[in-house]
Amino acid sequence: MERNLEKTAKYFGITRPALIKLMREKGILTADRLPAFPVRDREYLRVKDSKWYHHDLGMQYSQSTRVRQSGILWLAEQLGLELPAIPADNRDVA
Repeated sequence: MERNLEKTAKYFGITRPALIKLMREKGILTADRLPAFPVRDREYLRVKDSKWYHHDLGMQYSQSTRVRQSGILWLAEQLGLELPAIPADNRDVA
């Protein structure tokens, strides 16, 4: 499972700009919001390449950062963020 930066920020209970700011301050993201060390951090972050066709401008390309499932705990440790509480499992209640 992967999350974009917006969903990752919501998971931590902060805004996307706040998450990006924290990640930039720690040197995890570049000014383009891409991983600063894509090879070193490949277990935690990845670059998603996208493309689409625009009828006036031709092919358009973009890149964005995705946070892997293993990257959630890693980011929390790197940025000093609290993980949300795990909800109680009430499935065994009759």
